[in-house]
Amino acid sequence: MDHQHPPAVTAYLAAEGDATALAACFTPTGGVNDEGRTHLGADAVAAWHAGASTAFEYTSTVVGQERLGDQAYRLTKHLEGDFPGGVVDLDHLFALDGDRIAFLFITVRQAAS
Repeated sequence: MDHQHPPAVTAYLAAEGDATALAACFTPTGGVNDEGRTHLGADAVAAWHAGASTAFEYTSTVVGQERLGDQAYRLTKHLEGDFPGGVVDLDHLFALDGDRIAFLFITVRQAAS
C-alpha cells in the first residue's frame, strides 16, 4: 500500500504518543470528534489524545487510505487491544487546511454490504 499521506496526516501519525506534538498538527481552532465528543482547540485536542492513548493498551495498523478531494483524506486503522470488543477498524476523516488539520472525525468503520 502506498503510504504517501498529505503532510498534515504524516505529521499526525509521527506525533502519536506525544499529545502536545499531536495538538500542534491542528489549526488553532481545530478539533476532533471521537466517540461522539468534540474537542476544540490545542489544549482540548492534547487532553483528548492523552486520555485516549492511555485508556487501553492496543496496537494499530494503517489498513486503508483515500484522498477525498484537495482538503479531505480518509485513513483507516485496525486496532487490537484490551478495550471492549478487542478489535475495531476506525476511519479517521481529516479536513485539512494547508499543512494542518482543521478537523478530525473518528468513527467505527462500517462493514461493506
